[in-house]
Amino acid sequence: MSASQLRHGDVYDPSCSARDVLELIASKWVMLILPALAQGPLRNGELLRKIRGISQKVLTQTLKDLERNGLVSRLDIADVRPHVEYDLTDLGRSLCGTLEVLDRWAETHFPALDQAKEQYDLRHDGGACS
Repeated sequence: MSASQLRHGDVYDPSCSARDVLELIASKWVMLILPALAQGPLRNGELLRKIRGISQKVLTQTLKDLERNGLVSRLDIADVRPHVEYDLTDLGRSLCGTLEVLDRWAETHFPALDQAKEQYDLRHDGGACS
């Protein structure tokens, strides 16, 4: 990789770690967790309730991956009732707006996408019954 590519990255180069970042943020769970944290720090249980359908195991692993990549910080709160909260880092906030746009796009266009899938399936399955 050239010095210029190292500074700017090249997602088309298989040795560029920018691909690892794309793999991380392409996860549907990351696309939901980061915007959920945009309103402020949340506890694990609050995230589970907000992001219905995610398992505790997947949430924990995804939060660890986000923390490792500098997008989320884990805050240990030593209070009368100690607990942990997760919050966006500045780097995570810089990505969050982009993910929110993708979330809104998906919410707006899912009917057209569903219809396209149905039409494709009819053309390619011939409408055959299982």
